[in-house]
Amino acid sequence: MAHLSADLFKALGALESSAGLRRALTDPARDASAKNALVTDLFNGSIKAPALAIVSSAATLRWSAPADLADAIEQVAVEAQAAAANSENKLDQVQEELFAFSKALIQNPELRSALTNTGDTAERKLELAKNIFGKFDASTLALISECIAGRSGRSIEKVLNSHIHAVTARRNRVNAFVKTSIALSSAQQDKLVAALTKQIGQSVHLNIEIDPQVIGGVSVR
Repeated sequence: MAHLSADLFKALGALESSAGLRRALTDPARDASAKNALVTDLFNGSIKAPALAIVSSAATLRWSAPADLADAIEQVAVEAQAAAANSENKLDQVQEELFAFSKALIQNPELRSALTNTGDTAERKLELAKNIFGKFDASTLALISECIAGRSGRSIEKVLNSHIHAVTARRNRVNAFVKTSIALSSAQQDKLVAALTKQIGQSVHLNIEIDPQVIGGVSVR
C-alpha cells in the first residue's frame, strides 16, 4: 500500500503541474476511452498498474471542477499510506506523529519558515525534516514529505490538515484536539473518549496538549 500511495502522489504531482491536464481529464465532453488513453500515455511505466487503474477510473467520473480530481487522488493516496500503517498496527502512531508535526509548525516559526522557503530545494527541506523527525514512522515521514512538497495555492498547514483528516477517515474516526491544564490519567482519557463517542456517534481519537493556561481545566475541539 505504501508503494500505491507513492505512485498516486506521483500522479498527483503531474496533475498539480498542469492545469491543461486537469481540464482534459475532467472535460465532460471527452469520452472515457480518450481519457483512459491519455492517462495510459502519461503514466504507463512511471506508476504501477493499481495506481494507473485508480487514476483512469477517477478520470472517467464527473467532477464539478478540475481541482476536485486532484483532491480525490490526494485523499486516496493518503488513505493508502494510512492502510500501510494500519497493516503494521501503527495507524494510531501515525496520527499522533502528524499531530506532533502540526504542533511543531505552530510552536517553531523558524522551522515552518525553513520548510516552506521557496528559495530552497525540496530535497534540502526534506533532509531537515528527517533530521528533526527521523524517529517518526516511515508512513508519517512519507506524508510529511508530501506536505513539504505542497500543493499550489495551499499552505503547509492546509495540506497537513487534509492528510490528518484522511488518515482519520481510514478508521472513520473523529479527531478530538484536547487542551488540558494538567495531564490526564489513562482512566480519565478513557472516560473522555467514551463521553465524546456517545455524544458524536463515532469513535474518537484524542490528541492531547498540556496547557496550564486553559481555563476550566479542559478544552475540547
